[in-house]
Amino acid sequence: MKTMRRSTFALASVAVLPLALAGCTEKSTASTDDITVTASDETCDVSAESGATGTSTFQVTNNGSKVTEFYVYAEGDRAMGEVENIGPGLTRQLIVSLPDAGTYQLACKPGMVGNGIRQEFTVTGDSTSASDESGQLAEAADGYRRYIRSQVVALQDTTQQFVDAVKAGNIDQAKALFPVARTYYERIEPEAESFGELDPKLDLREADLEPGQEWTGFHRLEKDLWVTGPQPDTNAIADQLVVDVQYLADQVNAEDYTIDPTKIAGDAQGLLDEISTSKITGEEDIFSHTDLWDFQANVDGSQAAVAALQPIIEERNPELAANITQRFADLDAELAQYRQGDGFVFYDTVNEQQRQELSRKIDALSAEVSQVQGVVAGA
Repeated sequence: MKTMRRSTFALASVAVLPLALAGCTEKSTASTDDITVTASDETCDVSAESGATGTSTFQVTNNGSKVTEFYVYAEGDRAMGEVENIGPGLTRQLIVSLPDAGTYQLACKPGMVGNGIRQEFTVTGDSTSASDESGQLAEAADGYRRYIRSQVVALQDTTQQFVDAVKAGNIDQAKALFPVARTYYERIEPEAESFGELDPKLDLREADLEPGQEWTGFHRLEKDLWVTGPQPDTNAIADQLVVDVQYLADQVNAEDYTIDPTKIAGDAQGLLDEISTSKITGEEDIFSHTDLWDFQANVDGSQAAVAALQPIIEERNPELAANITQRFADLDAELAQYRQGDGFVFYDTVNEQQRQELSRKIDALSAEVSQVQGVVAGA
């Protein structure tokens, strides 16, 4: 989790899909039309206060000492695009589609916590949409939306099973169901992050709690199960988890729920960033050590997002499409050695050298997937 912080083939019922792409780059190819963002631990300086409808490219440089992230929000704090895990001294690119005139919010989040350092960004001009004469972009968006909805259905089902076990006091069964339910959330987490404060309610870690903030969601129950034992409010926290998952289902099943193709590419990269930020270190599931379930789910979700864009990538940059396919295969093979039964070994049994090899495979994949957003936007 973060702090407040998918071919032409049918994606609807696919859980694990073959590749394709999405992005932000550590070394981006900047142009004179790009908007520069200079972030520090206390500031977020943006070179422009306004732009035109269509695609905007932000070059985000982190001059601070903390890892940061950069968001573009529409009304209601709906994320139009984000780039995460920007380490000190790095510059990363975010390409975001802003097809409608209006006032948006830009936010730098030093330490990747809280609401961030915000400022308004005004977009003017006639409403636009990306050129899509072939219909490939619309097909990608429709396919990925079907994938998101299918994962949420599975999330609702497995979460209810998990909650039922918690409330029945069946600790062993609840522990077994915890990583299974989380799998469906971790595959689509960037979309959940689009809905305001929903992600923190579902997935906030204890280490990211802010003073006075109520701790709910999966990780609160994780601690109850693995560390403290059931607490007086454990059942209420479990019931709230079901309510918050239902809210997510309501949002992604709304008639006006749409996904811009450049956002799909961003989701693919964002899921890989999630691994680099918290899974590799073992910070995500610190009590249960079930990080490898989340790790595989993030990879599966990223692969599904890329698969939705695959025809576009193959047409515009076939070499990149082939490279991405190979990198996903390399990472899947690396992960396979840690499988045990229907799941994985616990992450505290994976030594430092093995973690470094996983990290190298993720970095190699990210370097390819980070180019997808530019390909989709036609940059």
